[in-house]
This record gives sequence, C-alpha cells and structure tokens, in this order.
Amino acid sequence: MARYSQLGFVDAASPLMEQMIFFHDHAMVVLLLIINFVLYMMIYFTVQKFICRTIYESQFTEFLWTVIPAIILVFLALPSLRLLYMLDEIGDSALTLKCIGHQWYWSYEYSDYSNEVSFDSYMIPTDDLEPGDFRLLEVDNRAVVPYGCNVRVLVTSEDVIHSWSVPSLGVKVDAIPGRLNQMGFYLNYPGVFYGQCSEICGANHSFMPICLEGVDAKSFTAWLNTLEAYQK
Repeated sequence: MARYSQLGFVDAASPLMEQMIFFHDHAMVVLLLIINFVLYMMIYFTVQKFICRTIYESQFTEFLWTVIPAIILVFLALPSLRLLYMLDEIGDSALTLKCIGHQWYWSYEYSDYSNEVSFDSYMIPTDDLEPGDFRLLEVDNRAVVPYGCNVRVLVTSEDVIHSWSVPSLGVKVDAIPGRLNQMGFYLNYPGVFYGQCSEICGANHSFMPICLEGVDAKSFTAWLNTLEAYQK
C-alpha cells in the first residue's frame, strides 16, 4: 500500500511548508470545480439536439465567461502573493547557518560565535550504512540547528551552481559562485530532515545529500561546544 507521502507532500516541519500545502489544497479545490463545470457543460451541449442561439450569441453569457475566470484568478493570486511575501521575509534570526556547495559535498559554517565552527558533510557510501539508514541520504556530519527559533541560511558555492533544498521545511535556495543567497526557516519540532541538491551540478549530482537535525537549545549548545573543542 502506498504511503500518503508518496502521493502528496512530505509532512511539514515548518510554518512555511504548512502554508505551501494549504495553498496547494486551495488551488486544487478551485481547479476541480473548474474541471467539473467545464466537463458538465461539454456533456450537456453534446447530448442536446438543439441549442438555443441565445446561448451562443448572448452578450451577457460572454460577459460571464470573461468576468468569472478573472474572479477565480484573484482568488488564486491573493494567497499566492501572500505566500511569496512570507517566503522572502526572514526577520530576526537566532542562528545563522552558512551552506557552501562543492562538487560533490556540502560545507557548513556557524559564524555567530567567537570561534567559528565549520565542517564538511559527505554522503555515506551504501556499503557503510547502518540498519535503518536511508540510502543516498545519510551523511557523515549532519548540520544541527535548534528547533523553536528562526534560523537564517546563507547559501553559496565554490565551483558550479548547486541548490540547497529540504522539502519538509519548504526551503530551496540556489548556491551560485560569487553570490550569497539567503532564506529563513523555523523548525516546529525536533527530528532529522533530508534533502538533496536540486540543481544538476555534474557527474555525482545525485550523491550530495543534505541532512539537517533539529534538537533543543540545550543539546545544540552542548553539540556546538563539543565541536569547538574538537576543532581547537
């Protein structure tokens, strides 16, 4: 039996992804109504032996089928513009995570602290996976962030164009050499969230996964202190 995630979106782990799913459902309802109405009219006019000429030549009918689609577009455009504004709004962030794309791995930097912490994140080969690990998604060093607070993500690249994408967070940012793009997200709950590079970047494009782990603030501080002590 197919799981729901195979038919729809993955479970939302951020308010942005929740809003994206709500907008998708809203648009699908409108589309289904349009499809059903058009299908009904096509069948109705097909089976009728005689169609009144007033239907084809009525100015009022032409007015309706011009105005009604415009109203429908407004009902689709307003929530869409609101969502686009929310995606671009970053606000005050408690943490800045810098992601640097390489062929074919990711580097992460935490620069908000006195001692800058950085590390590389490579995909774990299939032969080295532990039971329960996900093939092509597990990495040797996960990026760790606290949940329940705003996180700002800075994305760039050192060679070719990559794309840092985590579907459950509703985040997808292009990593472009010489340019720094940014986006924010808010983790609703702890967990491990997976993503992949979403821009074809070479022969091993499918082998540079993204693994983000959300923990509480106390565990994040302890992890950061351990990493700082290890890198000294």
